[in-house]
Amino acid sequence: MALRPPNRRLPAGAPVPLIVLAAAGASFFVLPLLGLLIRTPWGSAWALLTSSEALTALRLSLLASLSATAIAVLLGVPLAWIYARVTFPGRAVLRALTVLPMVLPPVVGGVALLLAFGRRGLIGGWLADAFGIHLPFTTAGAILAETFVAMPFLVITVEAGLRAMDTRFEDAARTLGARRWTVLWRVTLPLVRPSLLAGAVLCWARALGEFGATITFAGNFPGRTQTMPLAVYLALETGPQSAIVLSLVLLLVSLAVLVGLRDRWLGAS
Repeated sequence: MALRPPNRRLPAGAPVPLIVLAAAGASFFVLPLLGLLIRTPWGSAWALLTSSEALTALRLSLLASLSATAIAVLLGVPLAWIYARVTFPGRAVLRALTVLPMVLPPVVGGVALLLAFGRRGLIGGWLADAFGIHLPFTTAGAILAETFVAMPFLVITVEAGLRAMDTRFEDAARTLGARRWTVLWRVTLPLVRPSLLAGAVLCWARALGEFGATITFAGNFPGRTQTMPLAVYLALETGPQSAIVLSLVLLLVSLAVLVGLRDRWLGAS
Protein backbone atom coordinates (compact mmCIF):
# COMPACT_ATOMS: atom_id res chain seq x y z
CA MET A 1 0.00 0.00 0.00
CA ALA A 2 1.50 3.31 -1.07
CA LEU A 3 1.89 5.97 1.57
CA ARG A 4 0.21 9.27 0.90
CA PRO A 5 2.49 12.29 0.87
CA PRO A 6 2.12 14.54 3.89
CA ASN A 7 -0.31 17.40 3.58
CA ARG A 8 1.75 20.57 3.31
CA ARG A 9 -1.16 22.98 3.35
CA LEU A 10 -1.62 25.32 6.25
CA PRO A 11 -4.16 24.39 8.91
CA ALA A 12 -7.68 25.48 8.07
CA GLY A 13 -8.07 27.47 11.26
CA ALA A 14 -5.18 29.36 12.88
CA PRO A 15 -5.41 30.37 16.54
CA VAL A 16 -6.70 33.90 16.95
CA PRO A 17 -3.88 34.98 19.32
CA LEU A 18 -1.34 33.79 16.77
CA ILE A 19 -3.04 35.79 14.01
CA VAL A 20 -3.11 38.92 16.21
CA LEU A 21 0.59 38.62 17.06
CA ALA A 22 1.48 37.97 13.42
CA ALA A 23 -0.53 41.03 12.34
CA ALA A 24 1.27 43.14 14.95
CA GLY A 25 4.61 41.84 13.70
CA ALA A 26 3.74 42.65 10.09
CA SER A 27 2.49 46.11 11.07
CA PHE A 28 5.83 46.78 12.74
CA PHE A 29 7.44 46.64 9.28
CA VAL A 30 4.59 48.03 7.17
CA LEU A 31 3.70 51.15 9.16
CA PRO A 32 7.07 52.97 8.82
CA LEU A 33 7.07 52.31 5.07
CA LEU A 34 3.45 53.43 4.81
CA GLY A 35 4.33 56.61 6.65
CA LEU A 36 7.11 57.27 4.16
CA LEU A 37 4.73 56.81 1.22
CA ILE A 38 2.03 59.02 2.75
CA ARG A 39 4.41 61.85 3.62
CA THR A 40 6.16 61.85 0.23
CA PRO A 41 5.62 65.23 -1.51
CA TRP A 42 4.51 63.71 -4.80
CA GLY A 43 3.85 67.09 -6.43
CA SER A 44 7.46 68.24 -6.05
CA ALA A 45 9.11 64.81 -5.93
CA TRP A 46 10.54 64.99 -9.46
CA ALA A 47 11.94 68.48 -8.93
CA LEU A 48 13.58 67.43 -5.67
CA LEU A 49 14.95 64.26 -7.22
CA THR A 50 16.46 66.11 -10.20
CA SER A 51 18.03 68.88 -8.15
CA SER A 52 21.78 69.31 -8.51
CA GLU A 53 22.45 68.07 -4.97
CA ALA A 54 20.34 64.94 -5.42
CA LEU A 55 21.81 64.13 -8.84
CA THR A 56 25.35 64.58 -7.54
CA ALA A 57 24.67 62.26 -4.62
CA LEU A 58 22.98 59.76 -6.94
CA ARG A 59 25.90 59.72 -9.39
CA LEU A 60 28.40 59.30 -6.58
CA SER A 61 26.31 56.52 -5.04
CA LEU A 62 26.18 54.63 -8.33
CA LEU A 63 29.91 55.10 -8.89
CA ALA A 64 30.87 53.99 -5.40
CA SER A 65 28.44 51.08 -5.13
CA LEU A 66 29.22 49.67 -8.58
CA SER A 67 32.95 50.03 -7.97
CA ALA A 68 32.60 48.32 -4.60
CA THR A 69 30.65 45.48 -6.22
CA ALA A 70 33.32 45.03 -8.90
CA ILE A 71 36.06 44.86 -6.25
CA ALA A 72 33.96 42.45 -4.21
CA VAL A 73 33.50 40.13 -7.20
CA LEU A 74 37.21 40.28 -8.04
CA LEU A 75 38.32 39.46 -4.50
CA GLY A 76 35.28 37.73 -3.04
CA VAL A 77 34.78 34.94 -5.57
CA PRO A 78 38.31 33.50 -5.09
CA LEU A 79 37.89 33.87 -1.34
CA ALA A 80 34.57 32.01 -1.42
CA TRP A 81 36.17 29.26 -3.52
CA ILE A 82 38.97 28.87 -0.96
CA TYR A 83 36.48 28.65 1.90
CA ALA A 84 34.36 26.08 0.07
CA ARG A 85 37.10 23.85 -1.37
CA VAL A 86 40.29 24.18 0.70
CA THR A 87 40.83 23.02 4.26
CA PHE A 88 43.54 24.81 6.22
CA PRO A 89 44.24 25.68 9.87
CA GLY A 90 42.29 28.71 11.02
CA ARG A 91 39.75 28.61 8.21
CA ALA A 92 36.80 28.94 10.60
CA VAL A 93 38.36 31.95 12.31
CA LEU A 94 39.24 33.64 9.02
CA ARG A 95 35.76 33.01 7.67
CA ALA A 96 34.24 34.50 10.83
CA LEU A 97 36.39 37.61 10.38
CA THR A 98 35.25 37.83 6.75
CA VAL A 99 31.56 37.90 7.64
CA LEU A 100 32.08 40.05 10.75
CA PRO A 101 31.19 43.32 8.95
CA MET A 102 27.66 41.93 8.48
CA VAL A 103 27.01 42.14 12.23
CA LEU A 104 29.59 44.76 13.20
CA PRO A 105 28.20 48.26 13.82
CA PRO A 106 29.11 50.19 10.67
CA VAL A 107 30.64 53.04 12.69
CA VAL A 108 32.98 50.55 14.31
CA GLY A 109 33.90 49.32 10.84
CA GLY A 110 34.72 52.90 9.86
CA VAL A 111 36.96 53.32 12.90
CA ALA A 112 38.70 50.04 12.05
CA LEU A 113 39.30 51.27 8.51
CA LEU A 114 40.81 54.48 9.85
CA LEU A 115 43.17 52.50 12.07
CA ALA A 116 44.22 50.39 9.09
CA PHE A 117 44.21 52.81 6.15
CA GLY A 118 44.35 56.22 7.84
CA ARG A 119 47.44 58.38 7.71
CA ARG A 120 48.64 56.86 10.97
CA GLY A 121 47.10 53.44 10.31
CA LEU A 122 48.79 50.10 9.88
CA ILE A 123 49.40 50.57 6.16
CA GLY A 124 47.89 53.99 5.49
CA GLY A 125 51.13 55.85 6.17
CA TRP A 126 53.08 53.46 3.96
CA LEU A 127 50.58 53.89 1.11
CA ALA A 128 50.87 57.67 1.39
CA ASP A 129 54.68 57.72 1.53
CA ALA A 130 55.35 55.05 -1.09
CA PHE A 131 52.57 55.67 -3.61
CA GLY A 132 50.97 58.97 -2.62
CA ILE A 133 47.65 57.20 -1.97
CA HIS A 134 45.41 58.90 0.60
CA LEU A 135 42.19 57.01 1.22
CA PRO A 136 40.38 58.71 4.15
CA PHE A 137 37.89 61.42 3.16
CA THR A 138 38.15 60.68 -0.55
CA THR A 139 35.93 59.00 -3.12
CA ALA A 140 38.26 56.02 -3.06
CA GLY A 141 37.78 55.89 0.70
CA ALA A 142 34.01 55.78 0.25
CA ILE A 143 34.41 52.89 -2.20
CA LEU A 144 36.70 51.09 0.26
CA ALA A 145 34.20 51.53 3.11
CA GLU A 146 31.33 50.20 1.00
CA THR A 147 33.42 47.23 -0.14
CA PHE A 148 34.34 46.37 3.45
CA VAL A 149 30.71 46.32 4.54
CA ALA A 150 29.15 44.75 1.43
CA MET A 151 31.60 42.09 0.25
CA PRO A 152 30.66 39.53 2.94
CA PHE A 153 27.20 39.22 1.35
CA LEU A 154 28.79 38.10 -1.90
CA VAL A 155 31.28 35.77 -0.23
CA ILE A 156 28.75 33.79 1.79
CA THR A 157 26.30 33.57 -1.13
CA VAL A 158 28.90 32.29 -3.58
CA GLU A 159 30.36 29.94 -0.97
CA ALA A 160 26.91 28.46 -0.37
CA GLY A 161 26.50 27.95 -4.12
CA LEU A 162 29.87 26.22 -4.37
CA ARG A 163 29.08 23.91 -1.49
CA ALA A 164 25.67 23.02 -2.96
CA MET A 165 26.81 22.32 -6.53
CA ASP A 166 27.44 18.80 -7.81
CA THR A 167 31.23 18.40 -7.99
CA ARG A 168 30.90 15.39 -10.29
CA PHE A 169 30.75 17.76 -13.25
CA GLU A 170 34.14 19.16 -12.30
CA ASP A 171 35.52 15.64 -11.81
CA ALA A 172 34.24 14.61 -15.22
CA ALA A 173 35.86 17.63 -16.87
CA ARG A 174 39.21 16.83 -15.24
CA THR A 175 38.89 13.21 -16.32
CA LEU A 176 38.48 14.41 -19.90
CA GLY A 177 41.72 16.35 -19.63
CA ALA A 178 40.50 19.87 -18.84
CA ARG A 179 42.93 22.03 -16.91
CA ARG A 180 42.05 23.71 -13.61
CA TRP A 181 41.42 27.13 -15.13
CA THR A 182 39.30 25.59 -17.87
CA VAL A 183 37.23 23.73 -15.29
CA LEU A 184 36.81 26.92 -13.29
CA TRP A 185 35.70 29.08 -16.23
CA ARG A 186 33.74 26.52 -18.24
CA VAL A 187 32.19 24.38 -15.49
CA THR A 188 32.35 25.84 -11.97
CA LEU A 189 31.40 29.46 -12.62
CA PRO A 190 28.47 28.65 -14.97
CA LEU A 191 27.07 26.26 -12.35
CA VAL A 192 27.25 28.85 -9.56
CA ARG A 193 26.06 31.72 -11.78
CA PRO A 194 22.73 32.11 -9.92
CA SER A 195 24.57 32.38 -6.60
CA LEU A 196 27.10 34.78 -8.11
CA LEU A 197 24.36 37.02 -9.51
CA ALA A 198 22.41 36.96 -6.26
CA GLY A 199 25.53 37.70 -4.23
CA ALA A 200 26.56 40.56 -6.53
CA VAL A 201 23.11 42.17 -6.38
CA LEU A 202 22.96 41.83 -2.60
CA CYS A 203 26.44 43.28 -2.38
CA TRP A 204 25.49 46.21 -4.60
CA ALA A 205 22.30 46.94 -2.66
CA ARG A 206 24.18 46.87 0.65
CA ALA A 207 26.88 49.14 -0.74
CA LEU A 208 24.27 51.55 -2.10
CA GLY A 209 22.69 51.89 1.34
CA GLU A 210 25.91 52.06 3.37
CA PHE A 211 26.10 54.96 5.84
CA GLY A 212 28.03 54.44 9.08
CA ALA A 213 31.39 53.23 7.79
CA THR A 214 31.31 55.74 4.93
CA ILE A 215 30.68 58.82 7.05
CA THR A 216 33.29 57.70 9.60
CA PHE A 217 36.06 56.83 7.16
CA ALA A 218 35.28 59.06 4.16
CA GLY A 219 33.30 61.92 5.67
CA ASN A 220 30.31 63.73 4.19
CA PHE A 221 31.64 66.02 1.47
CA PRO A 222 29.24 66.90 -1.36
CA GLY A 223 30.52 65.76 -4.74
CA ARG A 224 33.32 63.72 -3.20
CA THR A 225 32.00 61.36 -0.53
CA GLN A 226 28.36 62.35 0.00
CA THR A 227 26.39 59.35 -1.23
CA MET A 228 22.60 59.17 -1.12
CA PRO A 229 22.31 57.84 2.46
CA LEU A 230 24.59 60.66 3.63
CA ALA A 231 22.56 63.17 1.60
CA VAL A 232 19.40 61.91 3.33
CA TYR A 233 21.05 62.42 6.72
CA LEU A 234 22.02 65.99 5.86
CA ALA A 235 18.66 66.79 4.23
CA LEU A 236 16.78 65.79 7.38
CA GLU A 237 18.07 69.01 8.95
CA THR A 238 17.97 71.33 5.94
CA GLY A 239 15.23 69.94 3.67
CA PRO A 240 13.03 67.16 5.10
CA GLN A 241 11.03 66.80 1.88
CA SER A 242 14.18 66.07 -0.11
CA ALA A 243 15.20 63.52 2.52
CA ILE A 244 11.84 61.76 2.14
CA VAL A 245 12.16 61.57 -1.66
CA LEU A 246 15.72 60.22 -1.53
CA SER A 247 14.67 57.71 1.12
CA LEU A 248 11.84 56.56 -1.11
CA VAL A 249 14.29 55.94 -3.96
CA LEU A 250 16.51 53.81 -1.74
CA LEU A 251 13.42 51.97 -0.50
CA LEU A 252 12.26 51.16 -4.03
CA VAL A 253 15.74 49.94 -5.01
CA SER A 254 15.92 47.66 -1.97
CA LEU A 255 12.43 46.32 -2.62
CA ALA A 256 13.24 45.63 -6.27
CA VAL A 257 16.37 43.73 -5.23
CA LEU A 258 14.48 41.54 -2.78
CA VAL A 259 11.68 40.79 -5.25
CA GLY A 260 14.15 40.10 -8.04
CA LEU A 261 16.24 37.74 -5.95
CA ARG A 262 13.21 35.80 -4.80
CA ASP A 263 11.35 35.43 -8.07
CA ARG A 264 14.10 35.34 -10.68
CA TRP A 265 17.46 34.19 -9.39
CA LEU A 266 16.56 32.10 -6.37
CA GLY A 267 13.57 30.51 -8.06
CA ALA A 268 11.31 30.73 -5.02
CA SER A 269 7.60 31.15 -5.31
